[in-house]
This record gives sequence, structure tokens and C-alpha cells, in this order.
Amino acid sequence: MKLAEVLADGFGRVREVVHEAVEGLDAEQLIWSPAPGSNTIAWLVWHLTRVQDDHVADLMGTEQLWTAQGRLDRFGLPFPAADIGYGHRPEDVEAVRVDSADLLTEYYDAVHEATTAWVAGLTEDDLDRVVDDAWDPPVTLGVRLVSVLSDDLQHAGQAAYLRGLVLRDT
Repeated sequence: MKLAEVLADGFGRVREVVHEAVEGLDAEQLIWSPAPGSNTIAWLVWHLTRVQDDHVADLMGTEQLWTAQGRLDRFGLPFPAADIGYGHRPEDVEAVRVDSADLLTEYYDAVHEATTAWVAGLTEDDLDRVVDDAWDPPVTLGVRLVSVLSDDLQHAGQAAYLRGLVLRDT
């Protein structure tokens, strides 16, 4: 397997779980919470997509799809354009409401397509390039991509778990 295929497979797994987690859920199910202050499916999928969009756009040197494709306006959330959900409080989580799962999957699919198209051109040497020297040791492209994949898979899995709970309780 080539490097680009490994990365594409990893991001493809995130996409599969995202779609499975939201498929067929209505707006109320997407914002269902097992306890006050807990994350919702809508927030988890929005957040993981924002993280991937933010981080990969930075690596590619492009504008995030969140703003470039007008998704900021389509979602209509009460957050600044640069907000990716890091450090959100329960009231911020509750503010992430969508009319349908389609809004979430359409945004994720656009980010996924941009990500996989870009990683298709990466080489093994590219992975050693330092992309953030604010850390010790400095963060390489490879480490940043694994970090995004790890974060996305964790949140997608949390959304899938919540799906089971919401279908049981509704």
C-alpha cells in the first residue's frame, strides 16, 4: 500500500462512521443528549469536520471550506468563523442545531474530498516537513495528519455510540 492509500483509507473510515452515525436521524435526534451538558451527535460531527477542515486547509495553504463554500452562513451558528469547537461549554454544544443530517454530511463530504485529493499527492518525504514549530518537538506533517485522524475517529465513534442511545430512547 502506498502512503496516499493509507491516509485515504483512514479518512475514508471517518467518512463511513460519520454517515452511519447520522443516517436517518431527524433534527431532534441529532441534538439529543444523554445528560445535561453532554455532547450531541450534531455537535460531534460538526466539530470533527471543523477540526479536519481547519487543520488540513492550513496544511494545504488554502481557505477553509467552512468560509470558502458559505457553510458558515448555511449553518447559521453563533460562533466566529474561526471557531472549531475546541473548549466549547455545554451552552455552545446546545447551540449546534441543524435541520437535517444532510447539512452535516454534505459539509463532511466536501472536507473529505478536499482532504483525500490533497493527500493523494503526498510522498513519504513530505511527512517529515515541520508544520508547527511552536511545540517541542516540532510537529511534522505526518504527526499532524495522524492527530487529525485520531481526533476525528474518536469523535465519530462517540457520535455512533450516541446514535445507539438515541435510537433506544426515542
